[in-house]
Amino acid sequence: MSHPYDLLVAGEINPDLILSGDVEPAFGQVEKVVDSAVLTVGSSSVIFACGAARLGLRVAFIGKCGDDLFGRFMLEEMRKRTVDTSPVIVDPLLSTGLTVILNKGDDRAMLTFPGAIGALRADEIPDDLLRRARHLHVASYFLQDALRPGLPDLFRRARALGLTTSLDTNYDPTERWEGLDQLLPLTDVFLPNATEACALTGVPDVEEAAARLARIVRVVAVKLRAEGALGVQGEQMARVPSLPVAVVDTVGAGDNFDAGFLYGYLHGWPLERALRLGTVCGALSTRAAGGIAGQPTLDEVLTYLG
Repeated sequence: MSHPYDLLVAGEINPDLILSGDVEPAFGQVEKVVDSAVLTVGSSSVIFACGAARLGLRVAFIGKCGDDLFGRFMLEEMRKRTVDTSPVIVDPLLSTGLTVILNKGDDRAMLTFPGAIGALRADEIPDDLLRRARHLHVASYFLQDALRPGLPDLFRRARALGLTTSLDTNYDPTERWEGLDQLLPLTDVFLPNATEACALTGVPDVEEAAARLARIVRVVAVKLRAEGALGVQGEQMARVPSLPVAVVDTVGAGDNFDAGFLYGYLHGWPLERALRLGTVCGALSTRAAGGIAGQPTLDEVLTYLG
């Protein structure tokens, strides 16, 4: 069966306003001057979708946004990067969300206005759309309030229609790390970072955490930031180093890792090579402000893989 899309991404839609420099606010009506302000594509799901499309995958996106300036900005930016936004639900009664990122180069803080970020429901994703894709990816699990309860059923529907599935929970603002018991067994590729993997399993050692998760899902790829990545598939464990780069902004590095790793996974690459592709994509994305400006092409990435 021929599929128009390699990937269907179900996720949140919001831009990022990135403030860089001396960004720690001082209250008491103190005004501070920062080095730069950039409005760019935000949301883990959209950054991932754009990164996957940049590598050459055929990507469609479903989410919700308002009929407002931020929503129109996001849709136009996705279209520029060949992401098919025709499934997106534009609701004039909603306001598109926004994240303000206080960027210090190697670290950041985020302030998010949720808006429509958590508005998409699983029952708004029809089987006809699922049938058009090979793989379904979901990110920002803990932010997608309306989608979260229906995700086990959505993943079951996707698998029944022949899709593989992947999940990147991202950070849980409540730090409770609950609700994944039904979803993880329906997940083919799980993409946490080290903090998330350890929090979800309750063990401090990342290798042990990854091994435990791999008993539930088919493939686990754990992002280790500057230390690279760790993967487990069945009895196989692989670890790869990061690519040293001059870091401008780490926003979206994990999402770009996901795009690279899933490119390798969907093309049947061995675990270690897919991990290397992910780490290179994540590292190169930090060369510019925001999550998309530094996204590499496949040809560029392959020069680092040999």
